[in-house]
Amino acid sequence: MKKSVIALGLLLAVSAQAEEATTPAALLSALPPPTDMISAAENATSAPLATPAERAPALENDAPPAASEQPVTAAPDVAAPEAPVTSSPVTSSPVMPAAEASAAPVDFPPVNVPAPENAPAAAAFSTSQPVSSKVTVAQMGQTQGITLSGGQLQSGIVFTLPGDQVVTNARLDLTLKISPALAARNTSLQLMMNGQPLGTLPLSASDRDTADYQLDIPSAMVVSTNNLSFKVNDAEQLVCERDGADNYQLTIMPNSALSMEGLQLNLGSALNLFPRPFIDPLRMSDSTVPMVFSAAPTPGEVSAASIVSSWMGMQSDYRGVHFPVTRDLLPEGSAIVFGRPGETVGGVTLPQSAQPMLKMIDHPGNPVWKLLLVVGNNDDQLRQAAWRLTSQPMPDAGDSLSVSPQSMAIRQPYDAPRWIDTHRPVLLQELLRKDQRLVSTGVAHDALSVNFRAAPDLFLWDGETFPLKLHYRFPTESWLDEDRSYLSVSMNNTFLRNLTVNKQGILENIWHRLGGDARQEQVTMQLDPYLIYGDNQLKLYFNIKPKENAPCSVLSNDNIKSQIEQDAAIDLSNTRHFTQLPNLSYFVGASFPFSRQADYAQTVMLLPEKPTDTEISTLLSLAARSGSATGVALNHNTVTFGVPQGGALRGRLQNSDVLAVSTLGQVAFNQAMLADTPYTLNDSHALSVKAPDTLGKARAWLNGDWGRQPLEADRYLSSNQEWRGFLSYRSPWNDARVVVMTIATDDRQLSQLGNDLAKANINAGVRGDTSIITDENGIRSFRVGAQFPSGEMPWYMMLIWYASQHTVLLALLALTMSTLIGLGCWSLMRRHAWRRLNPQQDKTSASGKKK
Repeated sequence: MKKSVIALGLLLAVSAQAEEATTPAALLSALPPPTDMISAAENATSAPLATPAERAPALENDAPPAASEQPVTAAPDVAAPEAPVTSSPVTSSPVMPAAEASAAPVDFPPVNVPAPENAPAAAAFSTSQPVSSKVTVAQMGQTQGITLSGGQLQSGIVFTLPGDQVVTNARLDLTLKISPALAARNTSLQLMMNGQPLGTLPLSASDRDTADYQLDIPSAMVVSTNNLSFKVNDAEQLVCERDGADNYQLTIMPNSALSMEGLQLNLGSALNLFPRPFIDPLRMSDSTVPMVFSAAPTPGEVSAASIVSSWMGMQSDYRGVHFPVTRDLLPEGSAIVFGRPGETVGGVTLPQSAQPMLKMIDHPGNPVWKLLLVVGNNDDQLRQAAWRLTSQPMPDAGDSLSVSPQSMAIRQPYDAPRWIDTHRPVLLQELLRKDQRLVSTGVAHDALSVNFRAAPDLFLWDGETFPLKLHYRFPTESWLDEDRSYLSVSMNNTFLRNLTVNKQGILENIWHRLGGDARQEQVTMQLDPYLIYGDNQLKLYFNIKPKENAPCSVLSNDNIKSQIEQDAAIDLSNTRHFTQLPNLSYFVGASFPFSRQADYAQTVMLLPEKPTDTEISTLLSLAARSGSATGVALNHNTVTFGVPQGGALRGRLQNSDVLAVSTLGQVAFNQAMLADTPYTLNDSHALSVKAPDTLGKARAWLNGDWGRQPLEADRYLSSNQEWRGFLSYRSPWNDARVVVMTIATDDRQLSQLGNDLAKANINAGVRGDTSIITDENGIRSFRVGAQFPSGEMPWYMMLIWYASQHTVLLALLALTMSTLIGLGCWSLMRRHAWRRLNPQQDKTSASGKKK
């Protein structure tokens, strides 16, 4: 709060001196002086609260984060933490190489920025820029909302705001679902922000399922890191009503939101602020980072932008980031510009330099906005500049940096830092965020969540399992009902087992009744391999049941601790990397198989010969998704425009997986990409699926591949005028490689893919090798082509796997062998029978042979 007061005071002083100050000064003049803000926050309890009103305008329903990514709840009387607390999922930070010796800023020729047309107007925005934002409860991490019920009628949520913004107006829009039993008590809900009371809301019956409230919040109470807490006022009394406590339920719906207006501050042009102002680690909503190219962008410029985009995807993580692309045009807001020395892009002439260079300048339209210039004389220098930007911290001072040549090591397969290690048992403690502990306090609490990512191609034979070792401790209290309390374990919303407090068995029960120690504190669970996905969540819930005669004070006692010990571990070391491709579910979940080598050293990214802005933007968004999934920037990616016909690029294409982006208007590119695949373009250049010939049908039938749906997929494609989606097939340039093609009917459809992939139901529906998304029908997936094995497995195990996958061939082989053996046996038996029935002839024949 002190930071906000000081910042607002400085803004007031600057605005008073500005002769042409307009909007920022007007906004600041409406605020009380800094000395009054603290008292306003202290007296916030007297602020009037709105009564249930007509439903507020529809709230923005941005794509929420994954259900596994929930912030830490806090009691209402806990003040906001001093250090920022984010709700990022379990990740491993990328390793930063040592700073290079030439990191000190050097002098460069001045950047030629044209003077703005309206200089006085630009001066008015020299220190701040009005902004508005909205953060929903879903974006705060609670995708299902916040439910207060039973023994837990108070909860809280931590949310953060960008550090370069000062809030001048704030409003809380709450949508509440109140159970009839709770509404009948005519109680109220107490709200607190950062330890300061906001007031109370009446919880009364309503004609609708939900009730809407609006509450103005003193702007001085909203800081960078905030704790918003809720408590039913007579929670203590309701908790003690054990028989009907579960009937009292209140849900803060996930579309409840905090709307804010404020000022974005001018932070200056120092490079060490990067990635701000483009993305801010404290921002809980998605970010937009415009990428600016020259009128004719080159593959090297897009490759350098892919490096930056993937790194920003790592920083944004589940919140998401978008990359609108412009050519020779500066957008409103901060942007990153790629180009050559001396080149003019959007009216900005890039500085001359013999080496790769990074430079931060003011946006010519508004100094609060910044332009980051990534400059290089050729494609390799542009990538060098992008590598330097994302691999090492920027120098402490200066707005420009000359980049020395550097060598980036190529990563090894499956070494993504955000993927769980499969070479050794991994402690659950290693998978936690820094602000997380495997400890539950009190009787009523939330489940403990352990989030981790894994390579999607982990393989175990049927019947093989992987161990989950749990070491846990319940409270040792006399009021604990040890027979009804248990530790509930689930993986990816699949219930696994209830672990009891005491060991089970006749002898153990007798020993326990005699006063012996029968506590069960260590269990090793054997889990099936199908429980592991690319993104996983292990939930551990201590379901503590007090005895019937336990005092009511126990139910609200926070000095009760249940915990998972530090030696608890999960062991995937007996798994192998083996699967069948193509499989689009691997791609949308973990950018696999491209992320097998997370820096894309074995991936070629293809665009049409003349890509559109939307096609480039989509490729950058896919790069960001890969960075978020692996924690690695695409430092060794290769981008080409069109299908290379020869040279080194052709050789790279023949030894790499291929990620392509296109629309149906790119006819020549699509024809080259779809040659020798299950897909084709018809006379009107629409996509269709080839009908398999007789030989192909016979081969599929013999191989036991009966799940293909070419006819259904072709009918669905022909019945939709507009669509977007993904195709995947065996690479026509290398039988061991895969092509994934992101394709749409036009740019408008292609631009919607980013929002599609932020929806859980769309991600869950993408599978097979053909996935089509339409506005009317959502997602439909098919499999039209043959799959092939990918990975490593001993030859003898490969024979067993091949036999298990080709049952028809195995049956035909067995039938053929049994027929041959049967014919041989039949011939021998027939001859033996003839000899038995004709002994004289057999002796004559034998004597004749002797002669």
